[in-house]
Amino acid sequence: MSSSSALISPVALSGRSPHVEVGRLVAELVPPPRFDAVRFETYRSDPAQPSQAAAVERLRAFAGQRAPQARKRWFRGGPAAPAAGGVYLDGGYGVGKTHLLASLWHATPAPRERKAFGTFVELTNLVGALGFQPAVHALKDHVLLCIDEFELDDPGDTVLVSTLLGKLADAGVRLAATSNTLPGKLGEGRFAAADFLREIQGLSARFTSIRIDGEDYRHRGLPQAPRPRSDEDVTRTALRTPGAALDDFAELAAHLATVHPSRYGALCDGVEAVFLRGVTEVTDQATALRLVVFADRLYDREIPVMASGVPFDRLFSAELLAGGYRKKYFRAVSRLTALARDAGRANGAGGPA
Repeated sequence: MSSSSALISPVALSGRSPHVEVGRLVAELVPPPRFDAVRFETYRSDPAQPSQAAAVERLRAFAGQRAPQARKRWFRGGPAAPAAGGVYLDGGYGVGKTHLLASLWHATPAPRERKAFGTFVELTNLVGALGFQPAVHALKDHVLLCIDEFELDDPGDTVLVSTLLGKLADAGVRLAATSNTLPGKLGEGRFAAADFLREIQGLSARFTSIRIDGEDYRHRGLPQAPRPRSDEDVTRTALRTPGAALDDFAELAAHLATVHPSRYGALCDGVEAVFLRGVTEVTDQATALRLVVFADRLYDREIPVMASGVPFDRLFSAELLAGGYRKKYFRAVSRLTALARDAGRANGAGGPA
């Protein structure tokens, strides 16, 4: 995020209402810009966590395997290299599961149009836009489908996507997934592999679990998030930053309710940096969940965020953080904090909060 001396006119995200063609939803099922250049070689394994390096080698083997024959029976377990049907990356947030999932996509020898990568939300949005059978048709000739952050807290969507994946697996599509945590799961902020396999029921035999231990890499040896800036500083910096979007937090949060989450990525088209004035604590769950998706899209696109108001580690109320969606909120806080650091480094922010 570079600043220029001349004043510019930032866009307001709260004034945008993008329309996204269905074809774009399919074409954009690729690793987002943040993960476009990642490879197994760029994954920073923690020497204290040998499961991380082991996961890289197992996924390398999976990337090189041939696709299974249609309707072939798959059995759980097997050799060190996972079975060709599917892999599930089992670990807490911030251990690099998305990095490894994207690396698998890149390493799989197939044309881009025959590999798909998306979050669970993006996959459900695709089914909603196309319909179930057309979605199966659009993906059945793919070699690989990677699903990041499989949402296990909505039974209806879980059944929908599990059914979709069953159809695709029967057609010979290899599957790879990560998941979030079910409500009530405490401890590591991770969803145990056995529980994941139980949730997807009939698909469980198609997946081999790969455990990835470790701490959130975004906090591994990194400083704390920078302090929020003043309203005046946020505005002044936005007026000197090419590609800036400047919004009052309350207006943007309200506007997100009028835009389907599948269009949050398009909402950020052409934006190089986001500036928010007056961030306040969020207590409404619907608003909070929309902000989670929005934060994911900003993080995917590596868009730095400078904000005034409360720091991002106080964005969600204590009640929300204690509820069933807390893992999503912690992930959003982690990602927004990383983007705030990016903005702070580019603009000479002060010390940690």
